[in-house]
Amino acid sequence: MTTPAKSQPTQRTDKHSLFTRIFHWVGALLIIVAFISINMGDEYISLHKSIGASFFIWTVLRIINRFITKTPPHPPMPKWQTAIAHLTHLGLYVAMLAMPITGMLMSMYGGRGVSVFGLFGLPSVVGIDRQMAKVMNGLHTGMVFYVLVFLVIAHVGGALYHQFVMKDDLMSVMK
Repeated sequence: MTTPAKSQPTQRTDKHSLFTRIFHWVGALLIIVAFISINMGDEYISLHKSIGASFFIWTVLRIINRFITKTPPHPPMPKWQTAIAHLTHLGLYVAMLAMPITGMLMSMYGGRGVSVFGLFGLPSVVGIDRQMAKVMNGLHTGMVFYVLVFLVIAHVGGALYHQFVMKDDLMSVMK
């Protein structure tokens, strides 16, 4: 399979649907705001939980949208790059679900509720178990967090590579 010449930029005319683009950019914003809020101090933990619960709901809606919305074709690239792109996207979806789930379970196992901006509280699906709260905390702030960061960096790096090295205008599908 051939790839476009590096010196000739490609102009893409196909884009993701408006809903897909909104899900993508609002999701990215929610991740950034959740990260900022948790680093602002303990007095912002309720805000962090609300953003996290909202992000979970947003991600579920995003996945539903992904199944019902057609995606634009990938630019020509080697099969191994296509495979890595698919694995990265799958990993991102899994991590974007695991991050808020482990956070909510950490709170619930710790006997603390999860309120969504004071509008409604999420029902606890587990009993109080301090040991499991610690396990969920370790996953939420450790493994899941680092996997999510790695995958976001890989995703952004791949998009930048396509935009500026391959010059296939891949990033325009999300504008």
